Amino acid sequence: MTRPTGRALRLTVFVGEHDTWHHRPLYSEIVHRAHAAGLAGASVFRGVEGFGASSVIHTSRLLSLSEDLPVAIVIVDSGERVRAFLPQLDELVTEGLVTLDECEVILPQSQLRSTGGTPIVGRDDTPPASDTEGKKSP
Repeated sequence: MTRPTGRALRLTVFVGEHDTWHHRPLYSEIVHRAHAAGLAGASVFRGVEGFGASSVIHTSRLLSLSEDLPVAIVIVDSGERVRAFLPQLDELVTEGLVTLDECEVILPQSQLRSTGGTPIVGRDDTPPASDTEGKKSP
């Protein structure tokens, strides 16, 4: 069972698998900077096929000449924290696409209990946690 914990902002960065920053994979640099900035989390997803502004289709199928597959880096945290991270992306991402989407974060009840009902990200007006009988905690 899950319950909403509040609003957040999802930052998605689309780049190529072979894009680099100072001889390091760009996606790795973004993840490490997000971690250093104290953001709630970041995940990297490798695409199996896609194209971008170049209109060249990149695919993982055998006998394909292209190996520079699409990569998406997804970061979710409060809007304020995500927006504070955007200047770092301006420095890193010269080609690619950056999107922002409002989202709602939900966590399993067990995770809410382990944080004392305090949302990890989200708004301050989250309702108080309930105990297992459905009564509101003091």
